[in-house]
Amino acid sequence: MAESTQQVMDIRAGLSHALGAATDAVQAAHDAYEEALDRRRRIVEAAVARRTKVAETRDGRLRDIDQRHHDDLAAYAEAAAHAADRAAPGAAGDPWDDWQPTPLEVAAELRVGRLLLPHPEHVPALVPLLDQGHVVVRGDRRVGDDVVAGLLLRALGTAAPGRVQLIGYDPEHLGGGLARFAPLAPAGVLTFVGPGGLPALLDDLVANVRRINETVLAGEYTSLRELAAATHRRPEPWRVAVLLGAGELSRHEQTQLQRLLRTGAACGVHLVIQGLPVPAGDGIEFITAAADDHARMSGAGSLAVRLDPGPPQPVVAAACRRIAEAVAAGPAPVALDSLLPQEEWQESAATGLTAPLGDSPQGVPVNVTLSDYPPHALIAGPSGTGKTNLIYAWMGALAARYSPAELAFYLLDFKEGVSFARFAPGRRDQSWLPHVRLVGLNVNTDREFGLALLRFLSDELRRRADAAKQYEVTNLAELRAENPEGAWPRIVAVVDEFQVLLSGRDAVAAEAVDLLEDLARRGRSQGIHLILASQDVSGIEALWGRPALVAQFSLRIALPRARRVLAETNTAAESLPRYHAVVNADSGATEANRIVRVPSAGDRDSWNKLQHRLWRMRPAELGPPRLFDGDVVPRLVDSPDFRRLAPAESNPAPVVLLGETIDVEARSARTVLRRAPGRNLAVLGTRVDDACAVLSTAALSLAAQFPPDGARFSILCLDGDALPGAEALRDALPECGWYQSDNYDWLLEDAASEASASWPADRPHFIFIFAADALPGGKDAADALRTILRQGPERRIHVLGWWRGAALLRDTLGGQASRTDPIGAWVALDVHGSELNPFYPGAGAPPWYPRPWRALHFDRSVHRGAEVIIPYGLS
Repeated sequence: MAESTQQVMDIRAGLSHALGAATDAVQAAHDAYEEALDRRRRIVEAAVARRTKVAETRDGRLRDIDQRHHDDLAAYAEAAAHAADRAAPGAAGDPWDDWQPTPLEVAAELRVGRLLLPHPEHVPALVPLLDQGHVVVRGDRRVGDDVVAGLLLRALGTAAPGRVQLIGYDPEHLGGGLARFAPLAPAGVLTFVGPGGLPALLDDLVANVRRINETVLAGEYTSLRELAAATHRRPEPWRVAVLLGAGELSRHEQTQLQRLLRTGAACGVHLVIQGLPVPAGDGIEFITAAADDHARMSGAGSLAVRLDPGPPQPVVAAACRRIAEAVAAGPAPVALDSLLPQEEWQESAATGLTAPLGDSPQGVPVNVTLSDYPPHALIAGPSGTGKTNLIYAWMGALAARYSPAELAFYLLDFKEGVSFARFAPGRRDQSWLPHVRLVGLNVNTDREFGLALLRFLSDELRRRADAAKQYEVTNLAELRAENPEGAWPRIVAVVDEFQVLLSGRDAVAAEAVDLLEDLARRGRSQGIHLILASQDVSGIEALWGRPALVAQFSLRIALPRARRVLAETNTAAESLPRYHAVVNADSGATEANRIVRVPSAGDRDSWNKLQHRLWRMRPAELGPPRLFDGDVVPRLVDSPDFRRLAPAESNPAPVVLLGETIDVEARSARTVLRRAPGRNLAVLGTRVDDACAVLSTAALSLAAQFPPDGARFSILCLDGDALPGAEALRDALPECGWYQSDNYDWLLEDAASEASASWPADRPHFIFIFAADALPGGKDAADALRTILRQGPERRIHVLGWWRGAALLRDTLGGQASRTDPIGAWVALDVHGSELNPFYPGAGAPPWYPRPWRALHFDRSVHRGAEVIIPYGLS
């Protein structure tokens, strides 16, 4: 039992030991598993961490790439938008809600819609047309019509009015596709071609391309765009033919169409086509019109395009109306600078004067020459057509090329105004055009000044002809070569409204025509050229009655609507636009016509820049021109002759200044009071102010020639109206005797006694009588005055009196049978020529009709005929 118990206990102990060992083994195995599991977990965690990091890195890189792509797309869209804005500024790309025509200097691309990019930035869709290519519109006809209308309006708005010309061919709708542009048709900007007219239209466009290549580009330029960039002029308009046909083309039509598609753009001929088959080619933009976002453009690649809606009809109507009005008014003139050379005063006038007057419709300068042929010019144009502007432009072009030693201007304007005043010094601007020697203004009532100019030119012609004989030459070029040190500039005399000079049937007109004919016939060889301008030369009997004279004016310039200046059958001037003229150097023959676009030379700022520049270049010895203004009363103190007067101890022949002569040279009318019979002066007429001015001028000019007490001055006033003038003279003289109706007898008795003496007075005595015909006192006073008049001058006693009529002067002298010798000089105011016959030598009366502030002066000791003068004003 014990043994069994022991065995049991041993077994239990063995089992317990085995169980412990097994438990230890299981624990060890568990621990090993846990360690392995932990190790694997750490490996997995590390792997997961690595994968997470890789994923995060990859996602970050993807986000960076995506952001960079987004930024690049935004930058591209922004750059594309800015580039499109630059390529299509103003009317080429503005939206319709604030669209206005904005002419550009160069052709722009034209907007038709916007590109659909995966970015909100707005990028316009542009097509090249003017100067670049052609446009073909396919797809939806209604949407396509809006595209065509938008293209045409933008093309019109980016060019100056009339510079884009539209030709419409729409046989299916009979022009209805272009109906919104119909207001352009009366102005010639839009021309419709009817059904069946396509072949002729294509032929005409091809002919234009050929002409432009041959005569305009002429091998020097490859395109009109290149020519315009080089010369800053575009001689041809853009021609846009809108072909809205449908159906097949004939073989000839296809050939002509392909020629235009290849060569038209370089010559400014462009096609906008809808409904005709056109194969792809260089310079052709294809637009597939569709609604919403389904449109396409060949220039946009695979990008979709959203086309703009058509322009609103009020916008189209307003633009077309503005363009039509501007075209009807005529193109704006080019700048005066376009006529000027790069270097001034570099040309020689030995053989003639040549300068551009403007440019042709093709942009080619039109040169005009004055030489032996053509020698003289006639210019005609109704009021407001730019006659004065043309003269300015011509003078500016000549003055910039020829120095004052080569060219001299003499300018005369018979119409009321101051067109030529800018060429002489003024109150605000002291500069003058150095070439101008004479400016005559407001001479419409002083035809004598025009006659004086012709006399001056005749004398100059005689001087040059004598020099030519001396050097045995025949013309100015040879004379200049033989006598290079002489002063032989070419003379250009411009007479505006010259018909005034030739109007009437009097001595002035007769002599003027004779002088004109001689100058026109002989002046050409001696470098004297005439430019006669008129609003209408059709009624000038004195000119057209002498065909030999008219024939000398072979250079004819006709402004819009001018009549009869060209040949009778030459009507080219009737349809001229503003700022244009017909220049014809063959007496108006039609085949010699040249159309010229004249710059705007009337703008004072533009002209002043040129004049001031030339004025600063003038020779130091060159003085200002003689300025004669018929509306200005000359002043005695401004007279060069008066400024030269100086006191002299002994003055045997004092000079009386009376007024300014109407002559080319600025000089005073004068009478010399020598010790000789008849050296008295009579002023005749009823104009009190004029009479007082003449007598006061005479007295002040005499006083300036004597020292104090060197001469006696006496004033006798017998007319109350003349009293203010007489008193003013009394106050102006240093010392004088003053007499009126209550004490005149002392003056006459003393003066008559001195006149009857056998010896001369110790000093000159000048007696000024205001209203001498009102002398009271009967026979004694009249006899005393007659004694003074007849005998006084030899005793140095001179009467300067005013009689209120020529017959009253005869009464003073003793009646109708009396001699008029005691009055050796007279000044007639409002006295007709027939009344002056007794005081005028020879048969007939002087050619004189009274007019305000003018007088007729005659001195029998020096004059063959009377001269018209302007009395000096004293203030």
